[in-house]
Amino acid sequence: MGLKIGVIADDFTGATDIAGFLVAGGVSTALLTDLDAASEVAEDTGAVVIGLKTRSIPAAEAVAQSLAALETLQRWGADQIIFKYCSTFDSTPAGNIGPVTDALLEALEQDFTVVVPSLPVNGRTVYRANLFVHGEPLAESSMRNHPVTPMSDSNLVRLMEGQSRGRATNVPFDMVERGGDAIREALDEARKAGFSYVVVDAMTESHLDAIAGAVADLPLITGGSGIGGAIAAHHTERSDDSDPVDEWTATEAPAIVLSGSSSHATNEQVARYAAEAPHHSLDLERVLEDAEAYRSELLDWIQTSSTGASAPIVYATDAPKRVLAAQQAYGAERLSGAIEVFLGRLATELAEHGFRRFIVAGGETSGAVTRALGVRGFDIGPSIAPGVPWTRALGTDLQLALKSGNFGGPDFFFAAQDLPAPAA
Repeated sequence: MGLKIGVIADDFTGATDIAGFLVAGGVSTALLTDLDAASEVAEDTGAVVIGLKTRSIPAAEAVAQSLAALETLQRWGADQIIFKYCSTFDSTPAGNIGPVTDALLEALEQDFTVVVPSLPVNGRTVYRANLFVHGEPLAESSMRNHPVTPMSDSNLVRLMEGQSRGRATNVPFDMVERGGDAIREALDEARKAGFSYVVVDAMTESHLDAIAGAVADLPLITGGSGIGGAIAAHHTERSDDSDPVDEWTATEAPAIVLSGSSSHATNEQVARYAAEAPHHSLDLERVLEDAEAYRSELLDWIQTSSTGASAPIVYATDAPKRVLAAQQAYGAERLSGAIEVFLGRLATELAEHGFRRFIVAGGETSGAVTRALGVRGFDIGPSIAPGVPWTRALGTDLQLALKSGNFGGPDFFFAAQDLPAPAA
């Protein structure tokens, strides 16, 4: 298999996020959660995304899993590697972005890469190395109170240097505005000066396009899905009759919405959806102490509630303060693990009862559902919202929309059920 692009993503929704942007950029894309599923990927696939769950695990484990993914992508002949993390960075001083970047550089026998988390279409921009979310500095946005990766610093140079071995610098906005040649020259100067990581400002899609051209020959790129889409477009010229999602067929089988994310965006989406659709907020004590009987009751309720226009939603989503209180009461690791197992097993039972569309919010929840359903990889379909495509599990008729907590508009859960009718 000869690939243009190989991607190592640090969580499942991040993997589907960049996969959707690669497809939008004109590159046929498969997403794998099992490194042994290569035989199920079409030979002419232009990009393979490997979805890991390494964002918040111990750094040594994250490095080992990322290196295994790199080895697989190298064996398939990937021309360029992208280490994909969230557009809000999502990594505390003890986080994994720095250690994984260092390990990938060493394995590739490189000493230099770029840091490009910008995703302007979703309000993530970088100016003077500071990351902004819809115009607010990252450390003043809702990410400051994230229950797993609270972001208390907006400066990506400091964040990278705080968790990695090398030095970081910035290609500022005014240089980026001058275009690809100026960016390339600035990168060359940074490398000669001994910097290992260069945070490149990007405020617009045109900035990402210019950056993609400037890093065309760089073996390793790190960042968000925005730079992935720009690199895909740089690799290929799209034509009207070669859209990678032309063959997609939507299913009319029953759907379920499962939400474990407590991000600000998902809280708004759940509130909007629950005002009109059948909804059930998880009883955390029963999840911990009476899971089997509780799951059976929920299964009956979901089947009874699935006759209307909108799919039922089951959610653990709550405001950050209440999430923190629950973590303090039950133990954060114990509680999150129990919710993941509960929703994963619920998804398995729903699949056994004919549900074929799973709309899932939150990286951890998406990973749990994917593993429980035995999904080894995905074909990528049409986009529901920027960074959130429909996917089809390889070798099955299961269709999944795996949404990062912060992605999608207020009506996302409705939009996910409004895809065009199946092709004739």
